[in-house]
Amino acid sequence: MAMAIALIVLALGSVVFYFLSPWNLTPLASNWGTIDDTILITFWVTGGVFVAVNLFMACAIFRFRFKRHKRSHYEPENKKLEAWLTGLTTLGIAALLAPGLFVWGAFVTVPEDAHEVEVVGQQWHWSFRFPGEDGRFGAVHTRLVDEDNPFGLDPDDPQGQDDVLVARPHVKLPVDRPVKMRLRSQDVIHNFTVAPFRAKMDLVPGQVSYMWLTPTKTGEFEAVCAELCGIAHFAMRGRVEVVEQEAFDDWLGTQPTYADLVARGPGDPEAGAEQYARCVACHGPQGEGQQATNAPRLAGLRADYLRRQLRNFRIGARGQHEGDTFGQQMRPFALSLQSESSIEDLVAYIETLPVEPTRATITGDARRGARLYRSCGSCHGAQGQGKVEHRAPRLAGMNDWYLVRQLQHFRDGIRGRHPQDWYGNQMVDMAQILVDDAALRDVVAYIGSLAETSQADAGQASAEE
Repeated sequence: MAMAIALIVLALGSVVFYFLSPWNLTPLASNWGTIDDTILITFWVTGGVFVAVNLFMACAIFRFRFKRHKRSHYEPENKKLEAWLTGLTTLGIAALLAPGLFVWGAFVTVPEDAHEVEVVGQQWHWSFRFPGEDGRFGAVHTRLVDEDNPFGLDPDDPQGQDDVLVARPHVKLPVDRPVKMRLRSQDVIHNFTVAPFRAKMDLVPGQVSYMWLTPTKTGEFEAVCAELCGIAHFAMRGRVEVVEQEAFDDWLGTQPTYADLVARGPGDPEAGAEQYARCVACHGPQGEGQQATNAPRLAGLRADYLRRQLRNFRIGARGQHEGDTFGQQMRPFALSLQSESSIEDLVAYIETLPVEPTRATITGDARRGARLYRSCGSCHGAQGQGKVEHRAPRLAGMNDWYLVRQLQHFRDGIRGRHPQDWYGNQMVDMAQILVDDAALRDVVAYIGSLAETSQADAGQASAEE
C-alpha cells in the first residue's frame, strides 16, 4: 500500500513540478518555433506515458496485493491486451517521430536567398569567415594553419583574397535575414549552439557541416560548444549579436580581408624602437621587467599575445577595473598607439630584445605545483612554452611575482571579466582551481622550475654546438 501511494505521489508531483517549474526554455529568437513545438509534443507524449505507467503500477500493486487465501492466476497470452498495447505504442512513437521528421526536412533545406558565414571551431575558441564581394569562399586546409594564417586559407586561391576574417569569438548577423552557417573544425569535434536560436550542429574534423536560421530579435546571444571537446570545453564561448541590416553592413565593412592581412606585412623594428623609448622606464631597456615598477618582462612573449593585450588596454578590456592599479597605469600608454601599424612596429621591436633569465622571488612547493599545472599545460604547453593555436602565452621564464598577481586577479575577477576579453574569460574559470594563495604560489614555483630547465637545456645545446 505504501509503495502504491509513493508511485501516485511521484507521478502527480512530477506533473505539478512541470507546470510550476522555474526552469523554462530561453526566449525564442529565430524562426525555429517548430522545434519548440516538437519539444512540447515530446514532453506531452513521454509525460503521458510516465504518468500512465506509474498509475498502472500503483493500481497493480494495490489490486494484486498479497492475500493469504487468494492464489495467483497464470495467463501466458492476452491477445486483446497485446493489440491495445501495440496500437497505443505505435501512436506514441509516431507522435514522437513525425513532427521531428517534418522539422528536420525544413532544417536541412536552406532558402535560396540566405547569406553565408563560416563558423570555425578550435580548442577553445570560435572564429568566423564571410565570403567577399565575389560571394564565394576561398579554399582552406588545416595544414596551412599557423600564427600568420589562423584560418588556413590557401594563398594561391584568388577566391579567398576577399574573404572577410573575424578572428575573435564575436560575430554580428542581420535581423530577419536567413543565414546559412558553414561549420568547420580545425582539431576535434565541436558543436556550435546558440540556445535562443534553437539551432545546433556538430563541427566534424575533415568535413564541412551546416545549419541555417533566420534571427528574429536584435540583441546579443551567447554561443557555446555543446560537445565535450577537451579540458576547457566549458569555457569555449562566443557571442552572436543580431543587429539591423545597416549596422551589419557597416560592421562587416570594417573587418579585414585575407588580402588586407597579407598586405599589412611585418612591423618595422626601427620605428618600434622609438615607440619603446616610452616603455623603458617601467619595463627596462631590454624588456626584462622591473619589480620596483611592477612592470613584467616583455622579452620572450609572442607577437600575437603582445598585440592582443595592447588592444585590450586600448578598448578598456584591461586597465579599467578599480582593483587593477598597475593596469590603469598601462592604459594611457596603450591609448597613445593610435594605429595598428604603430602596434606592429612596437611588437616587432620587442621581438628583437634578448631573453635573459629571471630571478626567483616566490617560494612554494614545486612538486605540488606540478600536479596543479596539469590543467594549465593543456593550453600553455607542458613546458610552459605557450601555444599560439590556443591563444595561450608563454609562462616559462616570466616574472614569478607578476604571474602571482595576475593569477590572483583572474581568480578574483579583477582581470578577465570584461566581455571583450575573450581569452581572459577562460582564465577566470580556470584560475578557480587555485583554491588558496598557497596553491597559487606552488604552481608559480613549478613554472619557475620549467624556466630553469629550459634554460639549462638551451645552455647544454649551445655547448654541444
